Amino acid sequence: MTYTFQSRGQFSGRRVLVLFRRPATWLMTLMAAWWFLLAIFYAFPTLDIHVARTFFTETACGGELVAGRICGLFPYSQQWLLIILRKVFFYLPVTVAGLLLILLIRNLQHHGATYDAGATRRYSIALLSFVAGPYVLVNLVLKTISGRPRPYQTDLFGGADIFTAAGTLDGACTNNCSFISGEAAGAGWLACLIVLMPPPLRPILGPPLFAICLIPPALRISFGGHYLSDVMLGFLSSCVVYAAVATYFQMTQPEKKQ
Repeated sequence: MTYTFQSRGQFSGRRVLVLFRRPATWLMTLMAAWWFLLAIFYAFPTLDIHVARTFFTETACGGELVAGRICGLFPYSQQWLLIILRKVFFYLPVTVAGLLLILLIRNLQHHGATYDAGATRRYSIALLSFVAGPYVLVNLVLKTISGRPRPYQTDLFGGADIFTAAGTLDGACTNNCSFISGEAAGAGWLACLIVLMPPPLRPILGPPLFAICLIPPALRISFGGHYLSDVMLGFLSSCVVYAAVATYFQMTQPEKKQ
């Protein structure tokens, strides 16, 4: 009986591992997680306010006193070392995408036995997901239509606009809005590049790379540029898009069996 139980458990475990090797499984899982998080932040908007408030320092208002007016700043946004660090991470996804494009072009110049079809596939998925995710979906679409003011723009943190919850489309912002974070989306895309590593190196280099990719979202929150929901959903959005592009490639261009 013990042997049967262990065999069934091992068989089920292998089935789960095989299932999660499929991009479609990751797509469904990540998309469900994205909508679940959005529902949580929409239902409990004070989560965003409480987290932003931990990085906000209230100060005395100068000039004419207005009842209920809040004045202050996000002090981390004025530290030069963090500003430089943010600039580095801001340009890092574009730089990495450029390097991947060079690798793709070089690979396409090979023919016959020296041509690596698998590399073409992997680089193409990475580059298409970068364009479709952080650039099109986030910066061209969501940040344009969401209408959500950034924390420092709201009257809760020294601004003039009214706070709006994640997922609402009726805020005062008209362009380059807070929902969702483009820099967090870029960091999420970088984290997805773990799949480009050789399998033996993923357990070694994957966790540190993922931890580094969490720095840009943290900086955006501490600077008052985004809420927690903006960065979490921005980061996860790139993972969803990456899985979607990989699923498309698997459905339309299945890998040849060796």
